[in-house]
Amino acid sequence: MPIRLGRVRDHAAAGDAAALAREALDAATTREGHSADVWNRIVAFVETLDTALRTRVARELAPLLPEHRADEHASPQTLRLVTAVGADLDGDPLATERRAELERFGLETAVSYGNGVAAVAEAELAAGRTLSPPVVAYVRRCALEAYGDREMTALARKLTDPVLSVGEQWAERALAHAGDDDAWRALLAHAATATSAKPTAKWDKAALAAIEPLGPDAVRTAVLDWLPLVGRPRTFQLTTFRYGPDANLMFDPYNANALRGLTWILALLPAHLDTARALGALVETALKKVPGLGPVNPKVANAGVNALGRIDGEAALAELARLATRLTYKATVKLLEAALDARASALGLSREEIEELAVPAYGLTEVGRTELRLGDVTARLEVRGTRAVLGWVSATGKTVKSVPAAVRRDHADELKELKAAVKDIDKMLSAQVERLDRQFLARRTWSYAAWRERYIDHPLVGTLARRLLWTVDGTTVGFADGELRTLTDDPVTTGAEITLWHPVGRDPAEVVAWRDWLERHTVTQPFKQAHREVYLLTDAERATGTYSNRFAAHIVRQHQFHSLAAVRGWRNKLRLSVDDEAPPATRELPQWGLRAEYWIEGEGEEYGVDTTESGSYLRLRTDQVRFYPIDAPENSAHCCGGEYRMWLRGGQDPVEPLPLSGIPPLALSEVLRDVDLFVGVASVGNDPTWQDGGPGGRFREYWASYGFGELNQSAETRRALLERLVPRLAIADRCHLEGRFLHVKGELHTYKIHLGSGNILMTPNDQYLCIVPKSGGAGADPGYMPFEGDRVLAVVLSKALLLAEDTKITDPTIVSQIGGATRR
Repeated sequence: MPIRLGRVRDHAAAGDAAALAREALDAATTREGHSADVWNRIVAFVETLDTALRTRVARELAPLLPEHRADEHASPQTLRLVTAVGADLDGDPLATERRAELERFGLETAVSYGNGVAAVAEAELAAGRTLSPPVVAYVRRCALEAYGDREMTALARKLTDPVLSVGEQWAERALAHAGDDDAWRALLAHAATATSAKPTAKWDKAALAAIEPLGPDAVRTAVLDWLPLVGRPRTFQLTTFRYGPDANLMFDPYNANALRGLTWILALLPAHLDTARALGALVETALKKVPGLGPVNPKVANAGVNALGRIDGEAALAELARLATRLTYKATVKLLEAALDARASALGLSREEIEELAVPAYGLTEVGRTELRLGDVTARLEVRGTRAVLGWVSATGKTVKSVPAAVRRDHADELKELKAAVKDIDKMLSAQVERLDRQFLARRTWSYAAWRERYIDHPLVGTLARRLLWTVDGTTVGFADGELRTLTDDPVTTGAEITLWHPVGRDPAEVVAWRDWLERHTVTQPFKQAHREVYLLTDAERATGTYSNRFAAHIVRQHQFHSLAAVRGWRNKLRLSVDDEAPPATRELPQWGLRAEYWIEGEGEEYGVDTTESGSYLRLRTDQVRFYPIDAPENSAHCCGGEYRMWLRGGQDPVEPLPLSGIPPLALSEVLRDVDLFVGVASVGNDPTWQDGGPGGRFREYWASYGFGELNQSAETRRALLERLVPRLAIADRCHLEGRFLHVKGELHTYKIHLGSGNILMTPNDQYLCIVPKSGGAGADPGYMPFEGDRVLAVVLSKALLLAEDTKITDPTIVSQIGGATRR
């Protein structure tokens, strides 16, 4: 007989109620008591005690429970003990304690196994008592677990009130809106039945019936009021466990089904711009990453994409096209691709054409600009660079920054729409920059008329296209002073075939001339084009023949690398510290018949130091870049490292990598540029806080060699640009370029800013200076820039402007390093 059970029986035989109560409660809260067999036998024995003894045990047990409740998590054993002791006694002496124990489960995450809570809850219902909304939510969470037990699942089916689970802001807003209105409650109840990947015809029919008494406009208005609250902090926190994702950052699974249903309901309503906006935002919210989990709820995201695909009109198509440039989660991207392909097929257009036609004007009446009269005030919406700016002109013609009071008072709806348009434009501009930057490998050509309509004269895309270089029938042109112009500023007004200009294969003098032309016309390109890095084959690559080691042996942050790769059109699989294999990071180039591979492996061996809690590597070690025919069998290697080998199926023959000398120069250059971007952004070497070399100092040598070593192609391009920019800076007399560094003379020290990493050394003795750039911070204005998007260039310039006046620095973390008293 187990020792604990023996002691319980001995106390019962002696009639010692106090000792029995203490022993049973100890069993409920210790590891021995958690043994299912031992605990079940203890409970069964307690239930056989005579009524008089159990009554005395109940009196002794009640004052002991508050001490137990100081524990973090609710205890199913304690709940069962309280129930076994007192549930059938006269007056139910432990009713208050039992309900308090049950209430604690309202703050628990789900369990995937039976724990006795369902039986206690059923007894409460049978006695005519209700369960609190948090406890109902707990039961539903448990029932929706992959291995939910039958008792909990059966109980959950009975719990129809509240119609949604409490704890999430959006759900509580919906519950408050519905109140006691049967029609609204029916709509929400039907939404919660959305448990499949797509709605059936039967589901849609029932949804339309639920919409009818409320009206489409009322349903849309209400749902669009709830959706922006999705993902906001919970109204009460759930207790969390040391390991695994934080449940407070996850969607309630029952409410997640309701969210899917609400997206399907929106798709049944008449098309509306606000609906498309809300669904697009929901998709992005549902794919935000949660540590230890990944995307918070891909099923909700997929439901939003499916809903957008079912909605006709420009707005929904625009959201699909925008999301296709921004999302990286494979399953959702696949749905987006299918939705866009279906729309293209229905319209008899190519996929590329549908993406071009999907970009709305967002109310802009000319390229990058519109005006709207609101009473005596004029609202002016303009695109500046890659941002939309809303300004105001008073009745007297004076420009004012803030929204006039009369507009807030008399034109609230118009103001709301203008502000929404600003957000829409900013999102779409970002998406279009990515799309255009990936067009170099698409080998697109356009007719002159279609190109003018979809690019140069498009109210939104035109703000980007007019800042790029194009070729019209082989002649390079840019847009300036209202016209397409050649290098000699001659206007070009017609043509037949248009392509996007790329510097590969161009004479260096021509490239420099076009850089001068852009500067002369003060054109800031939305991304590097005239200043784009060109990666030509090196002698080392000619020697290796079929692979490039140019970007091998780097240490990069895995999750940052993974996100960058997805944005640039690469497929990649996160490396986990498990016995599994994965293919290399891969980009398919169908227009070229090629597949590019970047070989990588997980770095490190210590779980929790080199990995996340869920086991994914924090860092990767990089290796070769190779090219294969696009239909060649896939290579793979162990996630923890090892030799790559080709995975052959169905009698396939191995395929050798292609000689680099045979790869078209533009394809080679763009692929290597992508890889350079991955290293340049994700390398631990450009992190100014890693001077200690990271965990155990293992990467100190790499950090130093990368942070202050030879310049890569991107940094060389940066250096060439700084040669032109530095003489125009207000601090030009304090700066000069020398080798790999921009030297800046301050009052206290001379500083050397590395052009590749932005890291800083200062006199004397090249002492390291750590300055961490503020995230998203604009910094000082360096004046005209020929292109946008080079974060390291912005960091180098902002640090130079700061350090040139080092006696004015007030940041204590910097002052403590540079020494000396700062002068005010």
